[in-house]
Amino acid sequence: MSGVGLSLEGKVALITGGSRGIGAATVALFHQAGARVAFNFQNARQRAEEVVAACGGPAQCMALQQELSTPADGRALVERTVEAFGRLDALVVNHGIWPAHDAPIATMSDEQWRKTLAINLDSAFGLVQAAAGQMQKQGRGPHGQAAGHIVLVSSTAGQRGEAFHADYAASKGALISMTKGLSTELAPQGIYVNCVAPGWVMTEMSASALADPATREKIFSVIPVRRVADPVEIAGPILFLCTPYAGFMTGEIVNVNGGAVLVG
Repeated sequence: MSGVGLSLEGKVALITGGSRGIGAATVALFHQAGARVAFNFQNARQRAEEVVAACGGPAQCMALQQELSTPADGRALVERTVEAFGRLDALVVNHGIWPAHDAPIATMSDEQWRKTLAINLDSAFGLVQAAAGQMQKQGRGPHGQAAGHIVLVSSTAGQRGEAFHADYAASKGALISMTKGLSTELAPQGIYVNCVAPGWVMTEMSASALADPATREKIFSVIPVRRVADPVEIAGPILFLCTPYAGFMTGEIVNVNGGAVLVG
């Protein structure tokens, strides 16, 4: 298969939550692979501008201020990306929240449940719906190339649950089921849908838990490689799933968690 590689030259990608953590690392890798990249941010404008500058400026990388908590929000972000770059070849649904405090199901508030599901799942529906429609409109590329790639970022919590975080686990488990259902629905049209499921990653979302020595030791004890991931170690598999090397993969849940899902 000559000419096949980890290149996205000429492609356009939308990566949600791209101003920090896994999202920022993914934006950087997609830019290095030759893609033009759009990403959203909510409040971190300075960080978003720094990511854009590091990726060559707005002609190559664009930061769009957009809240993601409803299907309409997701659809709007896809529309803005297409308006800016003319097409969409890859969607990475990376944004999400993980309420750090323990919330027993008997006392979890309706407000927390609704907020977590709205951000982590409702907006993902709108993003995928609009992205799939755009990719279907574009059709396959020359020589039967994929019409598009969609990668949903789930979690080990979506596979085995997480005590005191039922809202987060439910939202991430739903993304796994969405991956499986959409993969068979969209594959005949050349749209491939896969999922990356990280474990613990060194990001701001996990910083408070990892800062506590006792909690950190407990976390490390159930990860066979005895450390947490760097964001780029999650971004790499996401990039791979959007390249021709993953051209025969759809509906897969790619675990990137140091083996934790097998023993935790």
